[in-house]
Amino acid sequence: MQFEQRLRNGIHDGSITLAFRRWRRAQVVAGRDYRTGVGMVRAETVDIVTPDDITPDDARAAGHPDVASLLSYLRGDPELPLYRIRFRPLDGPDPRDKLAGTSALTSSEAEEVAARLARMDAASDRGPWTMAVLTQIADRPGVVSTRLADAIGWERADFKAHVRRLKALGLTISLDVGYRISPRGAAFLASPAATGLADASPGAGAAARPQPET
Repeated sequence: MQFEQRLRNGIHDGSITLAFRRWRRAQVVAGRDYRTGVGMVRAETVDIVTPDDITPDDARAAGHPDVASLLSYLRGDPELPLYRIRFRPLDGPDPRDKLAGTSALTSSEAEEVAARLARMDAASDRGPWTMAVLTQIADRPGVVSTRLADAIGWERADFKAHVRRLKALGLTISLDVGYRISPRGAAFLASPAATGLADASPGAGAAARPQPET
């Protein structure tokens, strides 16, 4: 689920507790935690409703002055199911941030990361990509994602989606512009396990190296 700025800010400052979405199938599950971009939230309830079920209190809880305003804000085919999701902000940091801050890895931990990356490579239509993207970010911290994607011949949106998978493993950190390798990512790249993965992915490291700028 995408948390637009209005929604994520409202959930975290307490002014919004409900969200409404038209989906073909539910994109969140009651009881699970989600990242909004500024913190963690829990989806407490997920219900299918009709527009007639929405009360003025529901509209205000979703950050709208009235039901008509809420309904006009909704996107998607009106024939799709309408979901009402109740969110609660969670205290504490994003677990990925704690993971990313790990500055040392045992050999077995590094090998486990390498195994996870190898599975991601094997499952991708692109073939081996994880070391290429990690090396690109390590070499060019704070560089806008458009340039990073261009350097390895990818579309920006696809590049960012793949980086999110590396971030979920605690290997990268998002900046206001671009990314940088996390302490955990740097520890992994310095390990023999990373060297082994790069050796098993011919051309991955070379593909990530930026061309000299003129």
